[in-house]
Amino acid sequence: MQVSLSSLSGGAIGGIIAVVIVVVILAIIAIALLATRYKKCPSDKVMVIYGKVGKAADGTARSAKCIHGGAAFIVPFVQSYSFLDLTPISISVDLKNALSRQNIRVDVPSRFTVGISTEPGVMQNAAERLRSLPLNEIQRLAEDIIFGQLRLIIATMNIEEINTDRDKFLEAVSINVEGELKKIGLRLINVNVTDINDESGYIDALGKEAAAKVINDAKKSVAEKNRDGSIGEANANKDERIQVAAANSEAIDGENKSKVLISQSNARLREAEAESNRIAQSAEFIAQAKANEEAYKAEQQAELERAKRERATLEADVLVNAEIQKQKAEIEAEAEAERIRRRAKGEADAAYAKYVAQANGQLEILSKQAEGFGKIIEATGGSSDDAVKLLVADKIEDLVAKQVEAIKNLKIDKVTVWDSMSDGKPTTANFLSGMLGAVPPLNELFQMNGMQLPAYLGSPAATTDEKAEKPATVEPKKTKK
Repeated sequence: MQVSLSSLSGGAIGGIIAVVIVVVILAIIAIALLATRYKKCPSDKVMVIYGKVGKAADGTARSAKCIHGGAAFIVPFVQSYSFLDLTPISISVDLKNALSRQNIRVDVPSRFTVGISTEPGVMQNAAERLRSLPLNEIQRLAEDIIFGQLRLIIATMNIEEINTDRDKFLEAVSINVEGELKKIGLRLINVNVTDINDESGYIDALGKEAAAKVINDAKKSVAEKNRDGSIGEANANKDERIQVAAANSEAIDGENKSKVLISQSNARLREAEAESNRIAQSAEFIAQAKANEEAYKAEQQAELERAKRERATLEADVLVNAEIQKQKAEIEAEAEAERIRRRAKGEADAAYAKYVAQANGQLEILSKQAEGFGKIIEATGGSSDDAVKLLVADKIEDLVAKQVEAIKNLKIDKVTVWDSMSDGKPTTANFLSGMLGAVPPLNELFQMNGMQLPAYLGSPAATTDEKAEKPATVEPKKTKK
């Protein structure tokens, strides 16, 4: 059923518009609500999504899902979220009276910088253990862990190792402290040990001993250097005089050799210049030849490409013309075939109509003949044999005419007969009777057609053979009285 807008009342149209507006407003509100549930994670925070967050890779249920950077959709009524701050936390660790391996108590004031880790597994630990803790609580927890691990490390090292081999000390602190911090989701960013002291003054004594050793070594080194300086000065003067004389001699010899070398160098220079000029000219000629060769090759390639393009154009024209001629021939052949098919169909229809007409005419003739033959049988009292005899009797004149026709065209202009009168009969009479006997008698004609002459036409005469078989009757002689 179709209803046009013109047939609706004003109230119905207003109601439809109101419904559409309400649906649009609800859709906008739903989109806005969904947009508010799409949360972005800042680069300096870790977003912790908790609630129904799926399962981990091993199939166990996860308590939270941590995201560093990017964004995620928070499913309403099923999930919620919070942030963990990645801001570094600086912790001052003023460790005092830590017992070393030598049972000497030392003070190790240091400063540690820690923060929330962004490693996947460590972030999960932070989400489970630090999500609801404020920053000062996280700092206090990390400080306790650092104090315990620092005391443990100092207890395994000597004062000398702690004081002198700071790299080893810091490496041990980093390994032990960071391993424990990762358990709660933190990572160690930096360690700075300011100074190391002990209550017994062992470190100060080590320092004074080292200082005295350094001072004595320095004094000894100064005396040895002074001695070595005097001896060295005398040796230097001697060496100076010897070396000056030798230098003068070598200078003169060197000047002479230099002149020779200069001459040789000039000669080699001229030779090198001549050789470089020759090489430059050869290179220029070679470059020019190569340029000419490349230009020739480029021109030859261009000619080949132009020939290929012209050949392709010619082939395309020939192929297009051949395709057009082929399609034209196919269309003409299809048209000729259609004309032949239509002409053959017309001729076949005409022949069929002709044969149908002939069959109908023949059927009509035979039907009339059968109808007439039925009337003849009815006229003979129902005897089909008599009816046939009447038909044959009606055709006797035609049959006799056909027999006469058989010998009508025989032309006998002149017959000369030499009759020898054999057996007391003329031979000519026998010839004529034999010729007439060659024409089938009427009775035999009826018999060849499976019929017999009617009784009113007389009975057939007996043949010669029948006469021979019939016993001769002896008539009694009549005596004369």
